[in-house]
Amino acid sequence: MDYEITPEHVKQMADRGESFMLVDVREPWEFEIVHIEGAKHTPMGDVPGRAHKELDPDQHIVIYCHHGVRSLNMTNWLRQQGFKKAQSMCGGIDAWSRRVDGKVRTY
Repeated sequence: MDYEITPEHVKQMADRGESFMLVDVREPWEFEIVHIEGAKHTPMGDVPGRAHKELDPDQHIVIYCHHGVRSLNMTNWLRQQGFKKAQSMCGGIDAWSRRVDGKVRTY
């Protein structure tokens, strides 16, 4: 499984009803501005302390941030911790809003 996934692929999975967890690793103020409906908010700094309590290592986990840098860092870390189905949504919520859902505002 690739480390990154496109926003379009995430949308297709959601439309097909596939099982995956969407995790937003941005800061609380960013999440308050805008987020993708249904995303679990876990700020990047909280992931190490919460991952093994709140995430299933066997589940497909799609992580996003603003532009994809933090989410790729978290994907790498999660993979090292045994979360082999973790993927970063490349381009983050910015790419999502520009390419998938224009109702999700950019900032």
